[in-house]
Parts: sequence; structure tokens; C-alpha cells
Amino acid sequence: MATKELKTYSLAEMKDKYIGKVGTQERDEYEYELSMDVLGKMIKTARQERNLTQEELGRLVGVQKAQISKLESSANSATIDTILKVFKALKAEINFNVKLEDNFVKLA
Repeated sequence: MATKELKTYSLAEMKDKYIGKVGTQERDEYEYELSMDVLGKMIKTARQERNLTQEELGRLVGVQKAQISKLESSANSATIDTILKVFKALKAEINFNVKLEDNFVKLA
């Protein structure tokens, strides 16, 4: 009996097939949402490392606990101003990378 070899796919191939190719609206929306989820998790991790509750961080930033909770689950509804205030309150450095076509512009 011959064994059947399984075909393997990379994550990029799976995204291309099921979400859409890079540059399509569906893929751009997916990548944006993923980035916002990761940013929210980074905020939560930094807050926990500083031993702050959501309420305490909210007081430092000037927002309600509910807004910190929402921000930690996904940062897609937050303004850049709020995100910068959160990282400042956490005494965390934040860096931005902006890619213009094939060139990176780094802002620290």
C-alpha cells in the first residue's frame, strides 16, 4: 500500500487563498485588524508588567476603565493621541515604521 504525501502550505499561501492577495481590500482590512489586536495585547502586557489595573491606567491617561479595556481587546477604535498617552503613562517607548512602497521611513 503506497503512502499518500500530504501537501503543506505556508501561512502566506493560506492567507492569499482564504483572505485575499496582498493589496486587496479584504487583505488590507485583515492585516489592519490583526495589527490593532497585537497593539492592544502589547498595551495589556505593558500595563500588567507595571502592575497597574485598567482603572489605574485609565486615571493616568484621563479615560475611563472601560476605554482601557476596549483598547486592550483591540486598538482599532482608539485615536493615536490616546495610544501615545497610554504608552507615555506606561513609561513605554513606542516606535513607528511607515513603509512608502519599498522604502521604510522610521519615526521614533
